[in-house]
Parts: sequence; structure tokens; C-alpha cells
Amino acid sequence: MAQHVLVMNDNQEILDAFQMILEDEGYQVTMASYVINDMQEMRHIHPDLIILDFMFDGKDTGWQMVQLLKMHQPTADIPVIICTAAQREVREIESFLQAKGIAIVYKPFDIQELLDAVKKALRFPETIASLRELSPVGGETFEPDGHHS
Repeated sequence: MAQHVLVMNDNQEILDAFQMILEDEGYQVTMASYVINDMQEMRHIHPDLIILDFMFDGKDTGWQMVQLLKMHQPTADIPVIICTAAQREVREIESFLQAKGIAIVYKPFDIQELLDAVKKALRFPETIASLRELSPVGGETFEPDGHHS
């Protein structure tokens, strides 16, 4: 079964380009010209990956969407790629986004750069799941300094 990518962007030409690029690679693609901030609708769509712009109609609606996704348990582990031309705004929070595993692709982008980001993001949940499987049983945790708690 093809992996499902949800793309949110307020520019129809960009949505059309994403659809063509991603479907050519075998992904199932759902397009939205607005930010889907209804978590019930998001659960219904059930994407494996979300690609969204940072700015919608001059507002940082994409950033608000990322926050909402990460605060809602059923969507918190969905990988996100921010694909945007809003370099100045995103650079201010870039290290935070990357620390949370959120990839950034700046427009204009090279198609291969986008595809590499998509492949990497879709592997990210598997990496998290494998790390969880390796975590100690019984509530014991290991601290970076080697001590047990």
C-alpha cells in the first residue's frame, strides 16, 4: 500500500506540482488549499507525512498547525516537512524545528531535495519506534551520563 502524503498550501500551482512529483514516485497524495486544523478531519485523512507551507495568506498558520499537530496525541508522531519561501521567519525557529524532527525545504527547491526530505521523513517514525523498543523495561531509564534512574 502506498504511503499517504498530505500537502497543505494556499497556492494551487504548487499543489499541482507536489501532486505530480509525489504521485510519480508512487505516493498517495491528498491536497488541501487550506490548513486542516480540525484534528478529527486529520485523523480521518490519516496521513503518513504532512508537507505544509509556513505562511498562509501572510500569516504563520503553518507554524500554528505544527504546534497543534505536536500537542495532539494521535497526530504527534506524524512526520512534518515545512516547505516554504518564508526563509526569514523560519530561520528564527529552525533549530527548534530540526530538534523536533521537522524537516525544512526552502522554496524554490530542487525536486531531488524534496524527494530526499520525503524519504527521510517517512523513515523517521520507524526510527522512533525502534528506539522505543530498545528502551528499558520496568520504567528504568538511562541518563546520558551513564547513570540509571
